[in-house]
Amino acid sequence: MKNRHSARAHRQLVPTDARSAGVSGAFALQVITEGSARSAEPSFPGENAVPLWIKRRVLLLNVTYEPLTALPARRAVVLMTCGKADTVHEDPQAPVVHSEQWSVQVPSVIRLRNYVRVPYRARVPMTRAALMHRDRFRCGYCGSKAETVDHVVPRSRGGEHSWENCVACCAPCNHRKADKLLSELGWTLRASLVPPSGPHWRLLASTKDLHPSWMPYLGEGAA
Repeated sequence: MKNRHSARAHRQLVPTDARSAGVSGAFALQVITEGSARSAEPSFPGENAVPLWIKRRVLLLNVTYEPLTALPARRAVVLMTCGKADTVHEDPQAPVVHSEQWSVQVPSVIRLRNYVRVPYRARVPMTRAALMHRDRFRCGYCGSKAETVDHVVPRSRGGEHSWENCVACCAPCNHRKADKLLSELGWTLRASLVPPSGPHWRLLASTKDLHPSWMPYLGEGAA
């Protein structure tokens, strides 16, 4: 019984995303830097710092070009290697990832070959990133560059933390408003506060930095 338990504890499985289509066993990816095609660095983290390309994000589109999520670059490369996704937009500044029999430049946007049905909740969750995108990074009171989030009806006076009561705000307006109501200051909002809708808003709610090539797929909220 002890020996069987020990064998089971030490058994390891090869990750499915480390297998190359048509090639048995695992394959090692490497990155070719711009300075030298011969000088390549390991693509997977070891004792040294994590390679920069691992930290990149790639926009994943459904077969219908509907934005799904922002994938880690490694996962995007695996999908392409397995024939599950194709490049939509290349990134000229991205490194080239290659194995012994295959190479590709890390893209900025990829598209699935088969349709994936994704269940969406009716209401988009409110996050700081999504709120800033909704208000276009402009103060809802004066139009200056927004730096903070303000509750129109202060929390101390019963205001809720919701799409309908939160607005992007610059630091001076936030300081001046404090815990006062708009009627007490004679202020008005520049636009109505409504919750955004659409599947792309779920991506905007979780992603702060957007690649320029993503914009055509993310709607007006990303502009």
